[in-house]
Amino acid sequence: MPGKVDSMLILLVAGEFSVGMLGNAFIALVNCIDLFKNRKIASIDLILTSLAISRMCLLCTILLDCFILVLYPDVYAMGKQMKIIDFFWTLTNHLSVWFATCLSIFYFLKIANFFHPLFLWMKWKIDKMILWLLLGSLMLSVFISLPVTKNLNDDFRNCVKVKWKINSTLKCRVNKVQHASTKVVLNLLTLFPISVSLVSFLLLILSLWRHNRQMKLNATGWRDPSTAAHVEAMKTVISYIILFTAYCLAFLVATSSYFMPETELAVIVGELIALLCPSSHSYILILRNHKLRQTSLRVLWKMKHMLKRRKF
Repeated sequence: MPGKVDSMLILLVAGEFSVGMLGNAFIALVNCIDLFKNRKIASIDLILTSLAISRMCLLCTILLDCFILVLYPDVYAMGKQMKIIDFFWTLTNHLSVWFATCLSIFYFLKIANFFHPLFLWMKWKIDKMILWLLLGSLMLSVFISLPVTKNLNDDFRNCVKVKWKINSTLKCRVNKVQHASTKVVLNLLTLFPISVSLVSFLLLILSLWRHNRQMKLNATGWRDPSTAAHVEAMKTVISYIILFTAYCLAFLVATSSYFMPETELAVIVGELIALLCPSSHSYILILRNHKLRQTSLRVLWKMKHMLKRRKF
């Protein structure tokens, strides 16, 4: 039976999961309805829908892992079942990161103003390339997930539950080193897409600086549509970078928890922090997207109107 601390953390995890599922499901539902109505979907909507679906799967995987750790700890003794969970966590994690990187690249190419031939060519081709970028991200994530999961030792997860036994100490020590090296490689692989997002953010700053300097030279007001678009895009990208940094730190806590005395508690705390990124970033995307923001306001107004009618 879970203790009071575990029960409280489980409730917090379930709360974050519910909030995150609501936000991401709203993004996916609005864009899917728009697709059925218009028989086509804009590039930005395709990216947001793919990102929302990947994060919904990531949230489900984290919640499942957390519940199994506390409520059904015996499953940790079965390498096959835990390999499946590790695979889906790795897959959905990389999908979420790569799709968010595609979103950062899209904002950069659509809003930034540079005159380099390569940039102009990418800016012209980006709408046609989005689908291929998303499919490439999916294939790359699967490619990364398969070997990482295959190399996980079947007995390592069992060490989480039996590490206090004397006859398993030496075996678990060897497995921990092997598992840690695999997790380090996994974390390092996410550095490339987040670096791309960071470069996109820095280039957006450079583009905004050049644009403002041009406006001053032409004696034009700086609060023009292009400046506003730059600022909105930078807010979206930087919020993702900050949340993803917190997610990486939480993932590091969950990974290194196998070397700590209170393993289960450390894993749950790490997963609790990790849920912040896919849960809260969806609401930032809703607020920064005009269509999603207007739709959410209409939904809230209708809900408020329905509640008022029920009261009378």
